[in-house]
Amino acid sequence: MGYDFSTQAIHAGYDRKGNADASSVPIYASAAFDLEDSGRGQALAAGVEPGFEYSRVANPTVDALERRIAALEGGIGAVAVSSGMAAVSFALMCAGEGGGRIIAPTNLYGASVDALGDFLPQFGIHADFVHDINDLAEVESLIGPDTRAIFAETVANPSTAITDIEPLAALAHRHGIALIVDNTVPTPYLLRPIEFGADIVVHSTTKGITGHGNAIGGIIVDAGRFDWTNGRFAQFTRPEQVIADLDGNRRSFAGAFGEQAFIKRIRIKYLRTFGAVQSPFNAYLSLIGLETLPERVSRQVATATLIAERLTHTPHVVKVNYSGLGDTPQYALAAKYFPRGVGQILSFLVDGDRENVRRILDGTKLFSYVPNIGDARSLIVDPVNITHREVPTDYRIAAGVTDNLIRLSIGLEDAGDLIADLEQAIAGAY
Repeated sequence: MGYDFSTQAIHAGYDRKGNADASSVPIYASAAFDLEDSGRGQALAAGVEPGFEYSRVANPTVDALERRIAALEGGIGAVAVSSGMAAVSFALMCAGEGGGRIIAPTNLYGASVDALGDFLPQFGIHADFVHDINDLAEVESLIGPDTRAIFAETVANPSTAITDIEPLAALAHRHGIALIVDNTVPTPYLLRPIEFGADIVVHSTTKGITGHGNAIGGIIVDAGRFDWTNGRFAQFTRPEQVIADLDGNRRSFAGAFGEQAFIKRIRIKYLRTFGAVQSPFNAYLSLIGLETLPERVSRQVATATLIAERLTHTPHVVKVNYSGLGDTPQYALAAKYFPRGVGQILSFLVDGDRENVRRILDGTKLFSYVPNIGDARSLIVDPVNITHREVPTDYRIAAGVTDNLIRLSIGLEDAGDLIADLEQAIAGAY
């Protein structure tokens, strides 16, 4: 039977009977696992039998997290990694491997812009940036024979701009390219991109999924619907020694794993080779965070909406960026994709200069000056100096990231207390 999201957030992907009837997922602090006998060991190594052999490839605690998030996102499988940027990098490299191009907007998180614009080109993977990911004509004009994927954030940070996933996915699929989305800001509680056509979903589980600012992690989820054998992706159809069968015959990822070709390549080539492994302890903390995800995010969205509305009437605030407000240009998209709200982050512009911004940041008492989002605590930061400092100036300005922009991540404190703290800090800064 199909269970509600809240039920799956607590129970999905875990078998108590297979874990000594432990009601909470155990932490398997083991580097390796007994192969039992030579035949089973060979089968495990060849990938023809499920199980655990070495925690660099798979671990039971991490496996429970992967299964749970795959269920919550509606995917066929997932691979957890050591950070959100590991998830982004692995997904883009796996799609672009061997000289592919990725289309992406300029308003991505700063490290993603740096990866696409400066670092991945050193590995032969190049980006074509667009100013508006929802401008389908602009996106389509950049699709060429080497294009492998479109990459976007479902809700951009810090502008909260919403990606119109459904028509973007349809465009991508008409050209035989994949749609990869970063769903970190909304979490699967607010949005399940696979339902609207996304092929690969990535998260920084550090943020809302874990929810308490205490464990770094990332995850890649595969919808299992994209045809990786359509001619654009040679890496999925060439035979590889690493997945040779028991007789030593080389197999291709598509031939060996079918609809799981992408997520299996992530695990067997990227996780196993580059080693950005999620620790069992961090996976455990993420699982604990998942159990309260609906309650936490619902509270944070309600408070973020109240704060955004209040800031629109606060002296010295000249603009508020929060797509959940009823008078924003993207309100129709918010209604379509985010009936539960767009998330806990928002940003606002103030008048004055850098000194005024510094006084606001230093003047808050409840907000912590922290470059994270999705925490149970409320956080404040100036993106131009912290989260987006490596983004080229013209990209930053186009995304609205200027010297006078302040970003908030709303936690679980009382809404009235947070509003009072912001108002006294803003008033004291002028």
